[in-house]
Amino acid sequence: MSGVEKSRKPSKLFVRWAVFMIGLIIMSFGISMMIRADLGSAPWDVLHIGLTMQLGLTVGSWSIIMGFIIIGLTSLLTKKWPQFGAFINMVLVGVFIDIFLWILPSPEGFLLKLAMLVIGIIVIGYGIGLYIAPRLGAGPRDSLMLALTLRTGWKVQWVRSSMEVIVLSFGWLLGGPVFIGTLLFCFGIGSVVGFTMPQCQRIVDILIERGSRNENFNQGTLRTHHHDGIS
Repeated sequence: MSGVEKSRKPSKLFVRWAVFMIGLIIMSFGISMMIRADLGSAPWDVLHIGLTMQLGLTVGSWSIIMGFIIIGLTSLLTKKWPQFGAFINMVLVGVFIDIFLWILPSPEGFLLKLAMLVIGIIVIGYGIGLYIAPRLGAGPRDSLMLALTLRTGWKVQWVRSSMEVIVLSFGWLLGGPVFIGTLLFCFGIGSVVGFTMPQCQRIVDILIERGSRNENFNQGTLRTHHHDGIS
């Protein structure tokens, strides 16, 4: 391997990690927008907010705590540790959710709240696209989803849907916010990510000079349901 090739390898890895972390920050910002819109949150956020209401601590703290629990459960199922990216995902998302919730105000009036909600879902879509594109590992919840899929033999969509329903039910029982935003997220995030992910993948491929413009993205191993949300 030439000196030039050796020097390019670390730079590509740096770009991948930089994009991965930027994606997580953007996704956290979108999640915080949804929460501040106060029209209902994504299923996992409903659970985190419900836990905050009943037991204290911040929403971001519960996101991290649940992430640790999920990583532990996934490790028991797979007999191995998830990729390092799952740990970074868990910690960064929780930290930045709390930061953005502290910064962002709640809008007045239904139309402004609805606009913030919709923009938040779109922002989450771009965050998901950016953090998945470098292929540095799925988040804790996606890792659990894949582990359960292998264990049960069920289709991915059924495992994911079952997880979301169970989490949403517990969150609702704890007093978490279930409203129109929850429905918009559940039925809309797949389409949003289906639109944003190919765009983000092309951008990342150009940045790390992978030259994958001629590859067929739809034949890859990633799918639009491979995201946390905080899922």
